Amino acid sequence: MFELTGKVALITGGNGGIGLGMARGLARAGATVVLAARDTAKSALAVQGLTADGLKADAIETDVTDEGRVALLFQELMARHGRLDIVVNNAGTNIRKPAHDLSLDEWRNVMDTNLTSTFLCCRAGRALMREAGGGKMINIGSMLSIFGAPYAPAYGASKGGVVQLTRSLATAWAADHIQVNAVLPGWIDTDLTRNARGQVPGLHDRVLARTPAGRWGVPADLAGIAVFLASSASDFITGTAIPVDGGYSIA
Repeated sequence: MFELTGKVALITGGNGGIGLGMARGLARAGATVVLAARDTAKSALAVQGLTADGLKADAIETDVTDEGRVALLFQELMARHGRLDIVVNNAGTNIRKPAHDLSLDEWRNVMDTNLTSTFLCCRAGRALMREAGGGKMINIGSMLSIFGAPYAPAYGASKGGVVQLTRSLATAWAADHIQVNAVLPGWIDTDLTRNARGQVPGLHDRVLARTPAGRWGVPADLAGIAVFLASSASDFITGTAIPVDGGYSIA
């Protein structure tokens, strides 16, 4: 029931960090993964690493905050691969400032990258999935979908929005046999969180102290949940928001 052979999965921001960890998991389960991102050189390295392991991977350069570019992304994916079964909305960014220091342009940048891109890709993917008889959408939220943080007002608002959007889409598209779920990563060791550790004093030690698993997560920790939510094993699961956090959210 976890078999993905013959499926095509689109992963936004899939050329590094959590996105690449999920892409690798999906590819190991048999899917062809298509990495959508702006940095073509980084995407090429990611595809090279996947294919070197015998996995099926491709990359398409895009900007998922741009409605026209998103439309072209899905057109190009269909031209190359002929089908779309899975969309993982992982593209994200953060600007670590308290709200009183955050400019409107900075707010919009975070909201557009994290939330608007998810809406645009879900909307575009739904048309293709509906025509094909169904599909799976996985939206990446955050622990800050649950908790507040003084240095991440735009990020927290965007990720909370991702969860509520997920619930709305799940109810709207269930009749189309499209399951829409969210994943809430905890503190995962990526470039984004390495920057956070440099900007937020004491963050590393506080995360370790609160996480029952006693460690930071790694991108590979997201592979299993990606395969589960992308496979027929989760056909009766929709509208959920599942933490993958080593117990951080219950401690």
